[in-house]
Amino acid sequence: MGPRILIHADLGRVEWRDSLPSCQRLAELIGWELVIVRRQAGDLMHRWETRWERNVARYATLECVQVILPWSTPSMRFCTSEAKTKVIASALAKRFPGQPILNVTGIRREESATRRAKPVCAIDSNLATGRREALVWNPIIEWPIEQVWRTIAAAGLTHEAYAVYGSTRVSCVFCIMSSIGDLRAAASCPDNHDIYRAMVDLEARSTFAFQGNRWLADTAPHLLDADMRRAVTRARLAAHERMRLEALLPRHLLYVKGWPTTVPSDEDAELLASIRRRVSALLGIDADYLTGPAVRERYRDLIAAKPERIAVP
Repeated sequence: MGPRILIHADLGRVEWRDSLPSCQRLAELIGWELVIVRRQAGDLMHRWETRWERNVARYATLECVQVILPWSTPSMRFCTSEAKTKVIASALAKRFPGQPILNVTGIRREESATRRAKPVCAIDSNLATGRREALVWNPIIEWPIEQVWRTIAAAGLTHEAYAVYGSTRVSCVFCIMSSIGDLRAAASCPDNHDIYRAMVDLEARSTFAFQGNRWLADTAPHLLDADMRRAVTRARLAAHERMRLEALLPRHLLYVKGWPTTVPSDEDAELLASIRRRVSALLGIDADYLTGPAVRERYRDLIAAKPERIAVP
């Protein structure tokens, strides 16, 4: 029997204050070492913030034709892959070089359609290499939720998100996958008010709602001051206009693999420039390439810089 540890990826400001203490209580109960890992480039809120800054810069320099949202999404969960999976896998690989690793998780089939299809055990693609065998084992995958609660209660363990605030799941305090009920539960915890305001501020600055069409600002507007409520109102209007304008972009101008594939016609370049001027004004972006000729010249430069040259008209 090899060493056994618990490992927790700390997400920083977006995490429930009781998550780390809950892990520590579990470690003390079973007598295992608790290893805590963190994304070295900053916490998850920092990731969203810097993603927005970089996306603004990309739009300003016409490296994309539409403004890109700051948030992770259910189909683009870099929050999980970068802040949890990668940092955990890296820590385990360094801690147990060349040794086989059994990664035990607590996912259950009842949780989602994706998890319903998961096997009980499989090769862990994040850890397995030609020199290291690694498996992921999901021992409670068939458990109903009632069995989970009974087991937790019997061990004398709990988490404030469940016991105090009535949440149905614990992840980030405000998660892209959360129900409206869980968002409200998180907002009812005073510890979460600062990160709530920071996230709403990013909604307002970016004009992108946190959950697609659901604005986090609507969860607990009483926690926002008058200036922020006005900023959110402006952001909603700007978001509607941004989407209306970007819907005018011809399909062949939108991003595809290998973009850009051709220089737009004079007419398309003028349309794109017009949309860029109006979207930039809406979001306060100091953008370049705001005339048709400038757009065409930018496309020529982008194509010329590609490894495989495309004929430029």
